[in-house]
Amino acid sequence: MQRHFIDIQAPEVLALKQDEAPEPGPEQILIAVDFAGVNRADVLQRLGLYPVPPDASPIMGLEVAGTVAGVGSEVEGFAVGQRVCALVQGGGYANFAVARADHVLQVPDNLSQEQAAALPEALLTVWHNVFKLGGLTAGETVLIHGGGSGIGSVGVEMAKARGARVISTAGGPEKCQRVLELGAEFVVDYRSGNMLETMQTAGYAGNIDVILDIAGGDFMPINFELAAPDGRIVCIGVMRGSKTEIDLFHVLMKRLILTGSTLRGMGPKGRAQGFEEIRREIMPLVTAGNISPIVHEIFPLADAMAAHNLMQSGMHVGKILLDCRH
Repeated sequence: MQRHFIDIQAPEVLALKQDEAPEPGPEQILIAVDFAGVNRADVLQRLGLYPVPPDASPIMGLEVAGTVAGVGSEVEGFAVGQRVCALVQGGGYANFAVARADHVLQVPDNLSQEQAAALPEALLTVWHNVFKLGGLTAGETVLIHGGGSGIGSVGVEMAKARGARVISTAGGPEKCQRVLELGAEFVVDYRSGNMLETMQTAGYAGNIDVILDIAGGDFMPINFELAAPDGRIVCIGVMRGSKTEIDLFHVLMKRLILTGSTLRGMGPKGRAQGFEEIRREIMPLVTAGNISPIVHEIFPLADAMAAHNLMQSGMHVGKILLDCRH
């Protein structure tokens, strides 16, 4: 079978190329990809800022949805033609991709293939960082920065569905309104006015148990002000800078925890464990309709650069996808 895929020719040049589709290994599944999710890590990889691990495909793309086209000799529970979505170790910007079977989720009947492509990276990111590292429990308050992003929007729904109080930030009034519609009880437009003062006036400062920060930079000192005693701050991105100045007095007096992670840093076994927990704890909420990912726009695979430009503009709400079927 022929595979067509996106190749990085230069930081600003992407090309559609062809080769032979990969064969699944003993513990892998070959997926005929319908849609691939576009993530900020893909943009960083294109720009040469996100080194590809030795065991990963040099082709961009970390999550896909499609149908099973082949199964490895040791794979059980999956059959050819079954609808699936998966986190892949690169290679998603293609019409065929391989994934470890324990990194694959069956797609519920209530989700489209487009919606399914928006799930794997967001579900695992939020589950690992908000619920495992952050320890969010029902009744606690969580602040999810960037609630209009692919990760943020799913995170708002996940936290709400599991009984947490959710507040968020977003850029612009339209995004703020969309995040409110997802279930957040309060959303701050970080582009307008003073975010800390707005939170203080609303009574949230010093009362937030878990903070998911995708931005870093100048958001981090604000996080320390907003966190409740015994609060947990989890950083998963540095869009606003990797360096900042914080007041350690808050750490001492509030007994704060600051941590962070990357999905690739979890390792294959860590990701597999995360997906096992997601199947048990989160997928029933997806099937019930409590978590329904937003798809902002779908681009043809050949227009991957246009999709990246939209990602970099920050004008999207929810997920950007590539149509890999043609």
